Amino acid sequence: MRAVLYILTSLAVVGLAFWAYRENYATQQALSEADKLHLNIRAAHSRLAVLRAEWAYQNRPDRLRDLAEINFERLGLLHLHPDQFGQVDQVAYPPAPLLPITDPVDVSTMNSVAPTGASNADEDPL
Repeated sequence: MRAVLYILTSLAVVGLAFWAYRENYATQQALSEADKLHLNIRAAHSRLAVLRAEWAYQNRPDRLRDLAEINFERLGLLHLHPDQFGQVDQVAYPPAPLLPITDPVDVSTMNSVAPTGASNADEDPL
C-alpha cells in the first residue's frame, strides 16, 4: 500500500513540476509581449510628438500670412474686418414650444419601486 502511495505522490510532484514549467514559460512569453507593446507605445508617443511639432511649425501665423499673401489672387481671399461679424442681438433663437408642459413626468425614479396598484411590465398577465 505504501508503494502505491509513493508512486502517486511522485507522479503528483512530476505533474506539478511540469505544470509549473509550462506556466513559467507562458509568463515569460507574456512579459516579453508586454515589453514589445511598451516599446511600440513609446515609439508611437515619439512619432506623435514629432507630428505635433511639425503641425505647430507649419501653422505658424507668420508662415500662414505669407502663404495667404502669395496666393491672394489665385485663391480670391479677402481680408477680415471687424464689421464682417454679427452682433449677439442678431442671432435667431428657436421659437418657444407650441404646447406647454403641464404634467411633467420624473423619469429618474421610474425604475424604482412601483406605486401601489400599479403592475410591473415584467410580470406575466396570465
